[in-house]
Amino acid sequence: MDHDENTDELLGLPAFDFSSPDRTRDLPEPETVAWRISHDPYRSSDDSDPDIDIAARFQRFLATVDTTRVRALIFGIWGEAYEDDSSVVIEPLVAAKDRFPALEAVFVGDIEAEQSEISWIEQSDVTRVLDAFPGLRELKIRGGTKLQFPAVKHERLHTLRFESGGLPGEVVRGVCDSELPALERLEMWLGVDNYGGDSTVADLAGLLSGGRFPALRHLGLQNSEIQDEIATAVAAAPIVAQLASLNLSMGILTDAGAEALLEGQPLTHLKTLDLHHNFFSEAMEQRLRDALEPSGVQLDLSEKGDEDDDGEGEVWRYTAVAE
Repeated sequence: MDHDENTDELLGLPAFDFSSPDRTRDLPEPETVAWRISHDPYRSSDDSDPDIDIAARFQRFLATVDTTRVRALIFGIWGEAYEDDSSVVIEPLVAAKDRFPALEAVFVGDIEAEQSEISWIEQSDVTRVLDAFPGLRELKIRGGTKLQFPAVKHERLHTLRFESGGLPGEVVRGVCDSELPALERLEMWLGVDNYGGDSTVADLAGLLSGGRFPALRHLGLQNSEIQDEIATAVAAAPIVAQLASLNLSMGILTDAGAEALLEGQPLTHLKTLDLHHNFFSEAMEQRLRDALEPSGVQLDLSEKGDEDDDGEGEVWRYTAVAE
């Protein structure tokens, strides 16, 4: 999934835009697509669009589609993303929870870069979705500003993903303190402090120590300016033994972090290790390949990160996603 563009699927179902009325086209069967509901104030201002805001569009969706068969919902742009937070879509969804008995997946904030920078997207307390839908299997969130995720208990959630240029430490701690016994996939784009990404390695302690998420098989701790520190912590973390795949990509990961991974616990049991967007030397890349690829680990070392030399001996490095 590329944060610069709208997603093309959710829960393995193709995304389908529920937009302005089109009487020349039949709608798909409700359970066969992931329904995307959005309202772009710049593209939805012509006379052919009767919906004045995202609330009106959602109500038309409820009146048009048999929502008892809907399995996946995607909420795209809901107006001015830097003025209205995600409660404008979460509150109507929660209010209509009894209309969605089959709902398995929700993505809040499928907003492409042309519509809003990722760190301009204003979120809210997204655990309300989990509380309202005990059968939910996937929850994906884009944007970290004003995001709240107090510790929650949910028996069915399988996948939890946060895309952000700055994930608040409070959110990271809430996730790590949650009871999610079915969680198999967890990804957090931690981001940078300038955009609210103030989490530390200590905030990850409840996760890395193991035992909190017994079903976890894929872990992504990505897009961080403290990626070397995270790699060092992961190298000794009990949670790694139960993983099939590990993603430490998109951040400021240098030879120091790679060295920690090589000197830490064995990683040869992993099927995949994603370290793309890195700042490795060629020698370190070869050491990683020599250590892991003979055991069958699929290693991603692509996309060298941008380095900017200020001419005075200081090199500036950047995460893949910030603003």
